[in-house]
Amino acid sequence: MDDCSGEDGMNGVFARWASPALAAILLAGCATTTMGPTVTTVLPKDDAQPAVAADSAAARRFEAVRHSPPELRAFLYRMPKGADLHSHLTGAVYAETYLRLAQAGNLCFNVAAKSLVAPTQEKPCGTTKDSPQPAASVVIGDSVLYPMALDALSTRDALPISGYSLHDQFFATFGRFSAATGSTGDLLAEVVDRAGRQGEQHVELMVSFRTWAAANIGKATPWTGSVPQMADTLTAAGLSALVPQAKQDIDAAEARMRSLLGCGTPAAKPGCGVSVRYIQQVSRTQAPSPVLAVTLFNAMLAAQEPRVVGLNYVAPEDNPVALADYDLHMAMIAETRRRFPDTNVALHAGELTLGLVPPEELRNHIRKAVEIAGAKRIGHGVDLMYEDDPQGLLRQMAARKVAVEINLTSNDVILGVAGKDHPFPIYRAAGVPTVISTDDEGVSRIDLTNELERGVTEFGLGYGDLVRLARTSLEHSFLPGDSLWSARLCTVGEAPSAACQGLLDRSDKAKRQWALEEALRRFDHEVAEGKI
Repeated sequence: MDDCSGEDGMNGVFARWASPALAAILLAGCATTTMGPTVTTVLPKDDAQPAVAADSAAARRFEAVRHSPPELRAFLYRMPKGADLHSHLTGAVYAETYLRLAQAGNLCFNVAAKSLVAPTQEKPCGTTKDSPQPAASVVIGDSVLYPMALDALSTRDALPISGYSLHDQFFATFGRFSAATGSTGDLLAEVVDRAGRQGEQHVELMVSFRTWAAANIGKATPWTGSVPQMADTLTAAGLSALVPQAKQDIDAAEARMRSLLGCGTPAAKPGCGVSVRYIQQVSRTQAPSPVLAVTLFNAMLAAQEPRVVGLNYVAPEDNPVALADYDLHMAMIAETRRRFPDTNVALHAGELTLGLVPPEELRNHIRKAVEIAGAKRIGHGVDLMYEDDPQGLLRQMAARKVAVEINLTSNDVILGVAGKDHPFPIYRAAGVPTVISTDDEGVSRIDLTNELERGVTEFGLGYGDLVRLARTSLEHSFLPGDSLWSARLCTVGEAPSAACQGLLDRSDKAKRQWALEEALRRFDHEVAEGKI
């Protein structure tokens, strides 16, 4: 929240949305897009990104292949990319990997529950394919069980039949493969290397380092109804003691990742060149005390650990607890930001559509995330035009430069919203920063290249649009430091001046932005030479 006054400040929010009780809680802590060959964006007045030459070799090659899906896929795979800013680590891993990890960890596959489970004395892993709980090694070796398990752990073959929707299948997968998620380093290695192979510069992965421990502190603390009072109580209950443990967990995970990728050796894999940061998750389906405890802990961790750059609320937004406590959750984030002003917040908001919830639940989630919680980025934002005064909301988001993380396949699979029904072009026409991301590429069985291809085929994006999306993703990353574009000290295509080099040396964000520009230049040269 920028301030507490004015139409867009906290008092204006109270007048429109907050109940008297919620207002008291918060005040206590308050001192032109068209469909066609290309889709253009209304740029902010201070936008300093260079134009993309329409006659460049890459742009000409793009136009030559845009109507040939196989060639377009190959072109986009090689094209340098910016950042994937909306990616859940466990959901980004493919089911095949989870089955291999399950085999290595001697886990079983419960056929009835369609879940990976740890064996017990009462229910050991079966040694035959006819067992109700065969060992993962048995599953991998069986031509019937293996595809059954892959389908259960992803949306690979899910169909909206028999009353079981893709929405339900999608969210059910996380509990089904959770037993195999213990080695965070192995998960990181797969996801980060996939990013590197596609030319991504940076990823921000949603993770849960020690959030279970913070939640346990919350569960042991009775809820009093006062967010500021509960924040004091939970802080005194030992949340800060978890920070060093979380740091050690990150160290161990990254060491394992680097080892698997061969970083620092002649056999280093592409993932070694990708910048990685973490956004700590808060499960919005828990009771109030653990939700607040995890929110506070995540802000504490981000304040002390530079690899953790923000927090996000996760789990189905249509869950009854998530819906009932939405205002309370926004108040919790506002209170947390009052205590930790530098906390970056990216929020799942508007991951809803008509039919999934009653119309009344579509009126204000995005607005509250922006105005009350102070979100710098919105994940999904699909129900935009169901919001009260959507045009006013768009103007506010454009003015505040609140970015929207667009997840095309995820929105199609979970919500059934795609193509002309999707608000992606509306955001762009209003000058709201947009980025394309993957959400859960393993569960959805996609990658970032696939999402860019959907942007081209469904929304007519041109090569210049793709370059701008890549640049915008780095601009709105939570990497620290001045932006290459706002500092205006560097000239693309020229050797860095002393002032430019100083910026690159002190700013992680500018360094990654410069690397993207260099990669785009190399890509254009390779296209011109006929290598792509």
